[in-house]
Order: sequence, then structure tokens, then C-alpha cells
Amino acid sequence: MTTSPVDATTTSAWAGLQRHRDELRADLRGWFAADPGRAERHSHAAGDLFVDLSKNLATDETYDLLVSLAREVRLPERVEAMFTGERINVTEDRAVLHTALRRAPGTQPPLVVDGQDVDADVARELDRLSAFADKVRSGEWTGVTGKPVTTIVNIGIGGSDLGPVMVYEALAPYLRDGLEARFVSNIDPTDVAQTTAGLDPETTLFIVASKTFGTLETLTNARLARAWLWDALVAAGAIEDTDSARQAAVGQHFVAVSTALDKVAAFGIDPDNAFGFWDWVGGRYSVDSAIGLSLAIAFGPERFRELLAGFRTMDEHFRTAPLEQNVPVLMGLLNVWYTNFHDAHTHAVLPYAQQLHRFPAYLQQLTMESNGKSVRWDGSDVTTQTGEVFWGEPGTNGQHAFYQLIHQGTRTIPADFLAFATPAYPLTDHDGDGKAVQPGADVHELFLANFFAQTKALAFGKTADEVRAEGTDESIVPARVFSGNRPTTSVIAPALTPSVLGQLIALYEHITFVQGVVWGIDSFDQWGVELGKKLALEIAPAVSGDDATLDAQDSSTRALIAYYRSHRS
Repeated sequence: MTTSPVDATTTSAWAGLQRHRDELRADLRGWFAADPGRAERHSHAAGDLFVDLSKNLATDETYDLLVSLAREVRLPERVEAMFTGERINVTEDRAVLHTALRRAPGTQPPLVVDGQDVDADVARELDRLSAFADKVRSGEWTGVTGKPVTTIVNIGIGGSDLGPVMVYEALAPYLRDGLEARFVSNIDPTDVAQTTAGLDPETTLFIVASKTFGTLETLTNARLARAWLWDALVAAGAIEDTDSARQAAVGQHFVAVSTALDKVAAFGIDPDNAFGFWDWVGGRYSVDSAIGLSLAIAFGPERFRELLAGFRTMDEHFRTAPLEQNVPVLMGLLNVWYTNFHDAHTHAVLPYAQQLHRFPAYLQQLTMESNGKSVRWDGSDVTTQTGEVFWGEPGTNGQHAFYQLIHQGTRTIPADFLAFATPAYPLTDHDGDGKAVQPGADVHELFLANFFAQTKALAFGKTADEVRAEGTDESIVPARVFSGNRPTTSVIAPALTPSVLGQLIALYEHITFVQGVVWGIDSFDQWGVELGKKLALEIAPAVSGDDATLDAQDSSTRALIAYYRSHRS
């Protein structure tokens, strides 16, 4: 689909939304009081997720106009184009088929793109990944001294790191005893040094995750890890200090997620131990590909397939549900509503689940790398503001940090609150005598009371009269007033299982896609990350002492490098 995007600002729905915004007087208190059915009407189910949109600054008319906008920018056609393998990533001339990674086995008709049976390719690689994970978990795969693997170290960056780290933390209760995973991403040598500290080289398996096997940070860290392995094995007397012994160690302690088999072999990894994925899988959409190898080992292939099934549940909802009840569509359109009609610049994601403490960071890449664009997919300038700054921390930590700004600041900050009915670790608070402390003996109930209270406080606020009624001194009444009308969406599920996590990730993938379609941008390229990396390679000689390269830099860069060179000890 290479036709020019529809300019959303020229549609009748956009004009209608502008008029509606000018006339709208947000009043969540009044809307709820006048409409007992508001919460039920604006709550939706998507798989196992219950999504309450009722506390958003939107009326029935708002939703009608937003859905009309989706139709006018041809969102349904773009959705189908993605799922069927059209080359909607136009700047790279690629299909966008991360959804094919989680299609149900045996789906008919099979997905064939450019004459290639995508379903068969995906199934084959998933079976290879599963078989290898089983070997490691069973102890059949061992290190060079015959000891089973107890620690997996994933070396990647961007999507090859953020996704696996986030899922690993989120599903930690499913981790098999005797196994752990660690993750290295930053080229700062501190990262690899601290990650390998305390590890037993005889029981450590490294996964080098780089599709091209050429990513600067990943390959640098892989070489550092290889040197650590060699030195540690030699120091322990586990191998002889010979080239052949060192290469044998690499063969048993390193595998790759890459399609560049020649480079994999040159590093010392057997190409049979390289797991691939395809150019139609973007890095930030790749956690359900072979990039998830560390997860399949840590949690087992069955759990990994449950994760894929969760993705699939949300995919099917997104592809088939009517727009009016389609949760990713509605949430994506609400983000457009706030960005383009309420001048909102940021979006908070606030998980009331410590296991999701890396989820906001994961979403930063997903959303901001996807939609941080100023040209449309046909190369023309955008006609609207695009993108949002995503950020957040788990509750209740955030309540004691930045919630002040959300509650009483001058900016509109839409916020998504995420929670789970059943905790991974049900604990009860006791006093010194072993008696349950009341109220809130069940700590999870106390935790979720905060979840419910925050969205209520943000929506309905507190009036000056209510503050006065508490006996507050008049001089500080203004400081204790909460305006309310702060928009939130609540997402709650029975428990944080692999399937539910897959649904949650796919939900935000599709929200991101919806926004990109409205803005007319290619959400699947990321040229903005390239320039800095290219310049780093050009500047590196100057940092190392090449005066000619230093002289070629601008005055600021020269001064900064000169400072570094004079102070490096």
C-alpha cells in the first residue's frame, strides 16, 4: 500500500472534532452524576483485559467523531494491509508481519507473502528455538566442562534487550528453579562488568542477539563477554590456555540470534546454534521472535507459546472487533484526541504491579521510535503534531514522586493505570504479635485500593467547599483543591500470566499503529537513530588521539573531546 496517506486534518471528522473541542466543557463529576450507565457503556473487554475508558475527557459524541476519523483515514484498510503482508513499511520496502509470529498453528489459508510460506517459516524457527530451550533446561546442553547451564546472559540493545528484560521481570514467578537470566545492553563497560560479576563461567550461556551481527554495542559487548569467559575459564583451570580450547569454549557457551551466519561463524559460534528472524520483524516488535530465546529457556517453551497465544488473542480482537468496541482502536484514537486537540505532550503508564516496572521503558521504544516522525510515509511533511513522550513508574512509588504534577499541575497528562486482581505473591501484614494489622491486612488489597483511589481522585478532584468542610484554614484552601477532569484509562486483568502479558504488549503495539495511521506516518522505520551512530564512528579516532580528526570537528565537539583527553586517567 504505497498510496499517499489521507491528511487527517482535511477530513470532516477532524473539523468536527475541532468544533467539538471548542464547545466541550469537561465535567467528569457532572457526566457521571447525570449518566448512571457511563461506566458500563465505556468499558470494554479485550481477551482477558477489562478496560475502563469512562474517566476520559470524552462524550458519546467524541467517540462517534473519533471513529468517523478512523474510517476517513482508512484505518480498517491499513489494518488488513498489515496483517496480509503488504509492504506498509515503505521507506524500507518491507512488509510488517510481527503478527505472523503468533498466528495459530494450522491457520487456513496459510499466510504466503512474495511466494514464501510465512507460517511454515515461523513454525520451523519456533520449533528449533523450543528444542534448544529444552536441551538447556534439561541439562542436555552443557558448558565446555560438562556442567549444565544455570545463567543465561542476553547481549543485545534496543528491541533485542528491552523486550526480553521487560518480559523476564514481568514473568519472574514462572522462572524455573536453578536458572536465572541477566541482560547486557549498554556499551558502557560498567554494564558487562557488573553483569558478569560473580558468575560461574562453566555454567554461563551467552546469547548474542543481533539480526545483522553488526550492531556496534552488541558486538563490542559480545567480544568483552568472550574475553571474560576465556580468562575466567583459564584462571579456574577449566580449560587450557590455547586457541583451540578457547574456540571450543565459545562453541559451548555462545549462541546467536542472527541471520548473518558468516559473521556468526567468524565469531566462533556454530551456525547451527544461530536462530533467525526476518526483515519484516522490526526490532521493537521482536520479543515474540527468536529474540525471546532467553525467555523460552528461562520459562520453558510452553510458557513462551502461552505468551504468543496472548499476543494472538489481542491481534484477533484488533482485526475483527467493530471500531466502536475495539480497544486498541479506541485507546489509540483517545491518544490522538489528547495530543492534537488538548495539546498533551506526554503520556503516563502507571502499572500497579512491581513485575511491570520495566514496562514503561519498553513502551518508550515501542511508541516513540515508531511515531517520533515529522514526515509522512509518502515523504511529505506531517500536518499535525505526532508522537507522545511515554513515561511512568510502578504505583505506589510514583505517588510519592510525580503524581503531584498529574493531580495539580497545569498540563494535561493522560495516564493509563494497569492492575491485576490476583497477586503473584499474596502476603498479609502482621504486627509484632503475629496478628493481622487492620485495616488492609491483605497487602494486595491495600495496594489496589490506591489504584482505585488515584483514578477516582484524578477524575473527580476535590472542590474548595469540600476542603473547607474538613476544617481547613482558609489561607491554604486553594493549595488543597484538586481540579479533577484529569483523564485516565484503567486496564485490569485476573492475573499477570504469560497470556495476559502477551495481550498487554499487543494492545500497545496496535495502539501505536492506530496513531501512526491517523498521522499518516510510517510507524515501522527508525531512521532517526542512524545519524548519531554514524557520527560516533567518525568521531571515535579523535577521542583516541587523532588530532586531524579532532581538528575537523565543530568548536563545541573539539572542546568536549579535548576536556576528555586531558582528564582521562
